[in-house]
Amino acid sequence: MKTEPVMIAVVGGGASGMMAAQRAAERGGKVILLEKTAKLGNKLRISGKGRCNITNDGEIEDFMANFGHHGKFLYNAFSSFFNCNLIEFFENRGVRMVTERGGRVFPASGDADEIADCLAAELEKREVAVKYNSPVRQVAVKENRVCGVVEGSGETLTADRVIVATGGMSYPQTGSTGDGFRWAAELGHQCSAPVPALVPLEIAEGYACEMAGLSLKNIRVTAYARGRKFREIFGEMIFTHYGVSGPVILTISREISERLTRGPVQLAINFKPALEPAVLDARLLRELDQNGDMQIKNILKHLLPYSAIPVFLKRLRFTGAERGCLITRRQRENLRELLSDFRLTVTRTRPIAEAIVTGGGVDVKEIDPRTMESKIIRGLYFCGEVIDVDANTGGYNLQAAFTTGWVAGESAATK
Repeated sequence: MKTEPVMIAVVGGGASGMMAAQRAAERGGKVILLEKTAKLGNKLRISGKGRCNITNDGEIEDFMANFGHHGKFLYNAFSSFFNCNLIEFFENRGVRMVTERGGRVFPASGDADEIADCLAAELEKREVAVKYNSPVRQVAVKENRVCGVVEGSGETLTADRVIVATGGMSYPQTGSTGDGFRWAAELGHQCSAPVPALVPLEIAEGYACEMAGLSLKNIRVTAYARGRKFREIFGEMIFTHYGVSGPVILTISREISERLTRGPVQLAINFKPALEPAVLDARLLRELDQNGDMQIKNILKHLLPYSAIPVFLKRLRFTGAERGCLITRRQRENLRELLSDFRLTVTRTRPIAEAIVTGGGVDVKEIDPRTMESKIIRGLYFCGEVIDVDANTGGYNLQAAFTTGWVAGESAATK
């Protein structure tokens, strides 16, 4: 006797939601996807500055290291659907991929819309019913099991399984406004407070803003809390009109956000990390000796980006007209120290709405890592940013979204 297909409601049409919906339909489920906005894949379309860094070509161990203490939760899921599977998924559907510096994987077209449109086409192919402009009020539960969702109209949409893929609280204009956190808490789940992760930082010192637009490569940033070093990272950063951003800043921002609740945080930028103090001092001596008749503002062009020179002159109390041959030993030492230990005071992170990723969410201890099903409410699944896992930049977060979506869709349709 033929059995009726499982009715599955997926809430949220982002990366994880679309992947969950298409996989559940492929596995025989009757799927409806509810999206609160007028378009699918809103955040996906602007990710990676519009280029969409879908994953990283690293090994699972590399991924674990980039996810921190909650990374182990994803091990089973990555074993089922990992970067090679994701790349194959898109390439089999005509989206060619390229791998760039740091193992970052992008569509060869450099167009994030191609990724979102590919997933949307897959939903149509799998006959997933998509309801646009359809906000959900809550998840409906009866006798500790889901029975559907309550739509914005107040009507209940009946479903045997519900997959929550509502994202976090970053970029709320894309539809991510923390709904999934609220529903999970209402149903008895522990949810850690959402915090900005991968977010720019605001700086107290005005001279940081004076260098807005300056991009630095191959620098080292050391973070201090209460005078003690807690993180050191090498790479790229950029000064902004409010402070600092860029890969190294985003990577350490989650930890800085947590440290700021306990006291002040300082950053020390080393503009010349490849040079030990003695070597750097010898370099400065050589520059000053060989260019003794030049003004210090012109000598600094050999050592610094142009837009940083006025700030250095001000901090060193130089007019800029001083001749190289007249720079004292103490002034040279001050310059060396500023080049290797340029201090900035972090006042706060930018708002969570501007974060690339939301930290916090549904406690992983209350989700089955093999299926993404809630351990508290039967038939309820979580995927994507609503789960309390987040990683560094480099494609890791989107891979987690696609993977948990794939696993949730597979499990909801077949369990």
